[in-house]
Amino acid sequence: MAILLEKYKTLLSIFDFQTQTMNYLIRKAVKSDMGQVLNLITELAIFEKEPNAVEITEANLVAKGFGDNTEFDCFVAESDQKVVGIALVYTRFSTWKGTVLHLEDLIVSESVRGHGIGSALLDQVVLHAANKGVKRVCWEVIDWNAPAIEFYERKGANVMRDWNVVQLDEQGIKNYISKLN
Repeated sequence: MAILLEKYKTLLSIFDFQTQTMNYLIRKAVKSDMGQVLNLITELAIFEKEPNAVEITEANLVAKGFGDNTEFDCFVAESDQKVVGIALVYTRFSTWKGTVLHLEDLIVSESVRGHGIGSALLDQVVLHAANKGVKRVCWEVIDWNAPAIEFYERKGANVMRDWNVVQLDEQGIKNYISKLN
């Protein structure tokens, strides 16, 4: 693994792609990208039929993604000086495996899908995970998004259909606490 990782060290910083129909660059996000990143997050929320669910702001993304105590890493796909795709990741700890990388979202703008951008972003995430030495990369995919499920399975991911995502939202946390004695 160390030899393989060393071979791909140069790929960890920037991917530069040219396809027959478009050119794009995969790189680490910078603060000035966060407005466009937020636009893609909103585009995903609309696609997932949750148009009003996005509460995060550009300022939140800048504050949490840059500085001394970052909470996430973000890679962007840029074409013609516009961010057209993102992969946002963070580390977490698994009681079974140890440190893992969580892919919160991999988003490619609908207008540029089919050019390999999603694959290039996922490649960058996996290389980043290998560089960090994590034991697993994990993420969720909504059950009705068949193209995304097929994409992940083609890449070798195990889509675990027998697991359910469990969440307490902000109001759920408040309700839970209100019932504690």
